[in-house]
Amino acid sequence: MKIKNIYKYLFAAILILHLSSCNNNTDADQLFDETPTTRINNQKSELNTALLSSQFGWKAVYFTDNTVLGGYTHLFKFAQDGTVEMASDFDADTNVYKSEYAIQLGSTVSLTFTTKNRIHLLSESDNYPIPALRAKGYLGDFQFLYYGQENGEIIFKANRNGTEIRFVKATADDWAKLPQNLVMEQNVIGSDDRPLFRLLETTDGTTTHKFDFSFSEVTRFAESNSIETGYSISYNMGVGYTPTGIVVSPAVEVGGQKLSNFVYNDADGSFTATGTGGVKAEIKYSNKPLIITDDYKNFLDGKPQMVISFITANLYTAPTTSTYFKTLFDAANATLPANQKITRIQIYFNSAFGNYIEYRFAGGRPSVYHNFTTSADDTNKRIILTHDSWDNGSAYIPAPAFLKNLDDEFFNAAGLYLKKEAFKIQFTNNIYTVTSSTNNFRTTTYQL
Repeated sequence: MKIKNIYKYLFAAILILHLSSCNNNTDADQLFDETPTTRINNQKSELNTALLSSQFGWKAVYFTDNTVLGGYTHLFKFAQDGTVEMASDFDADTNVYKSEYAIQLGSTVSLTFTTKNRIHLLSESDNYPIPALRAKGYLGDFQFLYYGQENGEIIFKANRNGTEIRFVKATADDWAKLPQNLVMEQNVIGSDDRPLFRLLETTDGTTTHKFDFSFSEVTRFAESNSIETGYSISYNMGVGYTPTGIVVSPAVEVGGQKLSNFVYNDADGSFTATGTGGVKAEIKYSNKPLIITDDYKNFLDGKPQMVISFITANLYTAPTTSTYFKTLFDAANATLPANQKITRIQIYFNSAFGNYIEYRFAGGRPSVYHNFTTSADDTNKRIILTHDSWDNGSAYIPAPAFLKNLDDEFFNAAGLYLKKEAFKIQFTNNIYTVTSSTNNFRTTTYQL
């Protein structure tokens, strides 16, 4: 090829590359023709339009931290003048309150509830449900960072911890039926007419697995652990209430499907989430513990001393302390002066002084002691406590009448289940539960 032809082709190639570069720059200019301020202002306008667009406002089930807490339903009706009407199922007060909000500009657009309303109950550090959340409150926020819209929902993330919150369009029924969430709460807690024991049962259409199930009403949080040897799956989930059941987060994953909406059946007290192809998850009652251990044997005659103690300040709110136990406990306390309530129920096995229950009180009131003997029901794996005598540390006394209903449950002739639990509560002490074999009496104790 002649030299002049080489130069000709080289010049043509350079010209083509130059023209292509010019076109690409034009496209880039079009992509970035908006300044950051313009883009943020457009987002602000977009969010404002969305908030005002729903006739009955918006609903959000706010799971502030689904590793420790459940969900709290909030309803919002935004107005052009910067006010918002709000209601929630945080507690029994489901009334509607008005406050102010603002769409604020920063590094991103945020929805901020600028004056106090129901949403702020989740962010107050001095309002906490359990000691572990002292000075942290319910881990909630009142500033939501705007992340766009999807399928008609508005997506936010909490400024405090990045938790996602989704606003879905509310209906007139959502406002009218909000109080029914708290009726459903009682179904989740379970009445004394239902069995004490619960399980979560999952099926993928062919294989069924069972998990224990415990629920804490103060945190709206449930824990479920497999009861099958060699199958170590657990489902720990926050629970939110609806008029027809519950919604859980994170979802229960079964057969590759995520199940989060459980429907309540009043006939048997169950909650069922149904997928496709036979997939489902069901929370239901059981008439006996899912796992019956041999732990009771450690408390029988001839064994080393064992002391277990229900300490009111730490264990009254434990999820394994049953409502029925607390009812009897509160009734006994109601007969006492305000400064002399029960602080401990401490049970001694095989001590130097024998077996006895010590009822310890505040305010200088002296302890009383119920002495007993033990026997075993090995067939059903239960321990039986049999009455011997009462004393005050120095002399025998008549049985205290105010303790009768509470104390009688420890002396159920059918016996008690004793179980060493896998979890801890505030301290490193082992936890033992003491459970009636015939009713919903269960207390939670530390091993001392």
